[in-house]
Amino acid sequence: MPSGAPEREALREAGGGEGLYGLTTALLRAVGEALERGDEARLRELIAPLHAADLADLIERLRGDERHRLVAMAGAIVSGEVFAFIEDDVREAIIRQLDSRDVAAAISDLDTDDAVAVIEDLDPPQQREILDALPDRADRFGVAESLSYPENSAGRLMQREFISLPAFWTVGQTIDFMREAEDLPHDFYEIFVVNPRQEPIGTVPLNSLLRTRRPVRLRDIMGEELHVIAAETDQEEVGYLFDQYDLISAPVVGASGRLIGVITVDDVLDVAREEAEEDIFRLGGVPEADIYRAALQTAGGRFIWLLVNLATAILASFVIYQFEGTIDQMVALAVLMPIVASMGGNAGTQTLTVAVRAIATKDLTVGSIRRVLGKETIVGLLNGIVFAVLTGGVAAAWYGNPALGYVVGGAMIINMLVAGMFGLIIPVVLWRLRIDPATAAGVLLTTVTDVIGFLAFLGLAGMFLL
Repeated sequence: MPSGAPEREALREAGGGEGLYGLTTALLRAVGEALERGDEARLRELIAPLHAADLADLIERLRGDERHRLVAMAGAIVSGEVFAFIEDDVREAIIRQLDSRDVAAAISDLDTDDAVAVIEDLDPPQQREILDALPDRADRFGVAESLSYPENSAGRLMQREFISLPAFWTVGQTIDFMREAEDLPHDFYEIFVVNPRQEPIGTVPLNSLLRTRRPVRLRDIMGEELHVIAAETDQEEVGYLFDQYDLISAPVVGASGRLIGVITVDDVLDVAREEAEEDIFRLGGVPEADIYRAALQTAGGRFIWLLVNLATAILASFVIYQFEGTIDQMVALAVLMPIVASMGGNAGTQTLTVAVRAIATKDLTVGSIRRVLGKETIVGLLNGIVFAVLTGGVAAAWYGNPALGYVVGGAMIINMLVAGMFGLIIPVVLWRLRIDPATAAGVLLTTVTDVIGFLAFLGLAGMFLL
């Protein structure tokens, strides 16, 4: 068993198996005690065996002052790989406290894509200081050029470490080259075959290379089905391409068509997670992940959408106000009114969720909108009829008033029908206007279902009950 393993097992057992992967309650407690005592040797002994991702999680769980002390005491143990795993807000706060030369030294061993991810959200002056401090001129140029591409583009996502060889090379030459070269990528899955203009013309998977005799030329075993990605392509499109064609890696080309980088599937997994999180946050009216932000910053980030929600709530209240006399004459309306609005909102949200996902995955196209709208209208109508019977029956029995049951049922059908239609119409309109449907669709849909629900219910009540 390696050095330190018995102690780590004891810590794991003391923690009762709790924690995430390499982290346990006992380990977190021991790290906290070492930080409090300023025991650098003990701290290093505890964190040195951790995987970079687990160490990143550990740093995130600490308070701000504790994070900075741990990073200062840990030294090189907090490597560039650890920085790449840390959440953006936490990483930025830590890097601001470090010397640019220390950050440069930490990221110098990373692939270009990871180095870019570490510093891309920093202020431009600090980015420049770190770039100037990078020891290798090629690394400095590669990271700087990647940063010149738009945020969330393939140019930011790609790594510049790849293997590209001419088609006339043999398998033997290729294998010898890979054995002797000292600057190969850390991870790669295929070799890109290029023409004299350095444009990709094919790929040779490593398994094909190893199974082929040495005299065979790359042109004879390369696959010519390429999914070339332009550096300006949005990362969401990149994710779709990988998902659609089950890619492991894909070449990235500049404006001239020259091969400048490669995107691998591990990067796309990060993109998929980021895009999913972004949609979830936007549907909830939260601009981005803020669990590690200060309370004042978090409150400010959420304020705008809460203000928008307040405006829509006032609009719905104004609709209710128009029927104030109707409600005064029959108190039961005030009791039953939220049911209609709530059911419409939930039904619309179901359609909205499916629509936003379908737009993101390109399952919903311009040509299929009419068909999907027809389907959602039918679904809304069917659910409306079922719940009209249920809620109308309950209302009639509760208050001993069959007419009230008919009003509740009629309003339920109208609102569920409208919810199904607008749950699709709103995200589609935003999409066609080139606005992210996840950003505003939820608020707009809630407004529609509340207003229509109140109008239908109180309007029918005014006509048939009073």
